[in-house]
Amino acid sequence: MGKLYDLLMKDYRLKEGLNACINCGTCTAICPAAEFYRYDPRRIVDIVQSKDDEEIEKLLRSDTIWYCGECMSCVTRCPRKNAAGLIIMSLRNLSIELGYFIDSEKGRQQYLLTKDLCSNILDYGYCVYPRRFDYAGHPEAGRVWEWEEKHLDDVFERLGGNLDGSGPGAMRRIPQEDLDQLKAIFDITGATSRMEAVRKAGERKAEEWGMTKEEFEAKIYTDSSPKHLNH
Repeated sequence: MGKLYDLLMKDYRLKEGLNACINCGTCTAICPAAEFYRYDPRRIVDIVQSKDDEEIEKLLRSDTIWYCGECMSCVTRCPRKNAAGLIIMSLRNLSIELGYFIDSEKGRQQYLLTKDLCSNILDYGYCVYPRRFDYAGHPEAGRVWEWEEKHLDDVFERLGGNLDGSGPGAMRRIPQEDLDQLKAIFDITGATSRMEAVRKAGERKAEEWGMTKEEFEAKIYTDSSPKHLNH
């Protein structure tokens, strides 16, 4: 039995997600991600079942494990009630623990997700906070957002929102005591240490590439190789 497989088996999600795969390919046939990406959950399950450390390490360092949307369509169709999505979660978890995620384009995007989304949650209580979502950094949001960014308060007021206000309403200000509770949850569950590990791995990669932090982040934002697509 391989060392990496042993590490994976410590994750309850792999224990629940890998029962008795018969390699029928139903998970791949039903998978929305497989329709668009070069992604075959059947093959991933096969590699994990093989307990081959060399092949598992390739997975952990690859873009492949980051294509899954974790929709769990696989488990609803599998005749043996396997869950390729749970196996993917286990692989992603180990990839981050070992620092392998930083070797792939899609894996490196975890650096930005951690930096932006987790910071928004801890600072404001929201995954996406409008005043931090700027058009300059996200031109894909379109010119309408460029205009909205300049008129946020007016837009929220006209739509009945409550941006940064007290009391109820969309995007209301979250009380500090609630934000403190969120921070405590992050600390206790290991999310805070995970964020720090992701940050350090990103900084090491930036240094390896001879980039500043800003240059590294800009590269991750804009990197999108066509090799990921299935057509």
